[in-house]
Amino acid sequence: SAADAGADGVTLTLPTSDLHITYKLKKDRDYILRSTEECVTYAKSRGLTVEFLAEDGSRSDLDFLEKVFTKAIECGADRVCLCDTVGVLTAEKTSEVVRRLSANLKVPLAIHCHNDFGLAVSNSIVALKSGAQEAHVTVNGLGERAGNAALEELVVSLNVLYGCKLNIRMELIYETSKLVSRLTGIFLQPNKAIVGDNAFTHESGIHTHGVLSNPATYEPISPELVGASRRIVVGKHAGSHGIEAVLRSMGLTVTKEQLSEILQRVKALGDKGKQITDADLQAIAEAVLGLPKVRPIRLKELTVVTGNRVTPTASVKLALNGKVITESATGVGPVDAAINAIRKAVSAVEPIQLEEYHVKAINGGTDAVVEVLVRLRKGSKVVTAMGARGDIVMASVEAVLNGMNTLLVDYEKIKGGSKS
Repeated sequence: SAADAGADGVTLTLPTSDLHITYKLKKDRDYILRSTEECVTYAKSRGLTVEFLAEDGSRSDLDFLEKVFTKAIECGADRVCLCDTVGVLTAEKTSEVVRRLSANLKVPLAIHCHNDFGLAVSNSIVALKSGAQEAHVTVNGLGERAGNAALEELVVSLNVLYGCKLNIRMELIYETSKLVSRLTGIFLQPNKAIVGDNAFTHESGIHTHGVLSNPATYEPISPELVGASRRIVVGKHAGSHGIEAVLRSMGLTVTKEQLSEILQRVKALGDKGKQITDADLQAIAEAVLGLPKVRPIRLKELTVVTGNRVTPTASVKLALNGKVITESATGVGPVDAAINAIRKAVSAVEPIQLEEYHVKAINGGTDAVVEVLVRLRKGSKVVTAMGARGDIVMASVEAVLNGMNTLLVDYEKIKGGSKS
């Protein structure tokens, strides 16, 4: 079927461990050798490039594994691959097996690692150093059970730690990771290496001070290398240098006394267990500085229609810098429709992306108050904001508008207007 569809190559997989042969296939080793010969020979007769994978190769008898690979190569296989199907290889075992196979086989050897013990990336690196010429990876490490070797971790490690120049556009890694996460619905853990939300995020006062002086103090790589950006966040562990940097990014300049007051208020909220967003910091700073609460975007009207026989649709009327804009949009649900309508209305003037959306109920019951936390981006600037309502649609709208206003408010204009 692959050849008929115009494919250039195929991957053929057969198990080589006695465990799989006996209990999964209920066959014997001779069957594996015959099947290898039949499958590879036929694929080559159709003009296909063949990579032959030994499933559960890491738990196979090494002599038999090499015998199967040799048979595949004799029948024309272009590459062979050692599969650590349940992620049990150690660095030492990986090196031992790969060195032997690389020395004895006449075609390139690949490595396919699973992450059941968290060793997929390190074992892939060891395999490449020991003679393997190819490593299988997935974006965000997606795969069965605990996943496979993560593309972003392996690529950046090879580039930065081992000096390998790869034909990969590393500046697109972060964007690609987020795209895959959205499309698959599998969200990344915040502390995921390279592409997690916390990978280039700093809160601790000591850390933010160091990063602001020289990013290399607490960052092994520049976030721009993978297309990400650095974030200084506020919370109970924040220090004055970090908060001052965030305020400066908002266009706010504060005195030493004002900064001290803002810091005290931030820590007081943090000590109460509240997650402090950029919109919260903005409100605190405005209060301390005595600035008028000016918001470029104001919600004038929102209507949402949903049901089991109607496509969720929202229409919104916004005042954007004094100009009234009306838009409508559909979505997979009422929240999605409402946010899409707002983004559609604002994007004509200011392109703002919604990067993350999280919701949680504060208390139980159908009338529960819900908190919605969003993360928005405008160019390289990223902010967080929150909304809390009994209505999840309005909580979501509140969070999105709070974030957009934090991104769009221009304090230079506000100060200029107040002087005149």
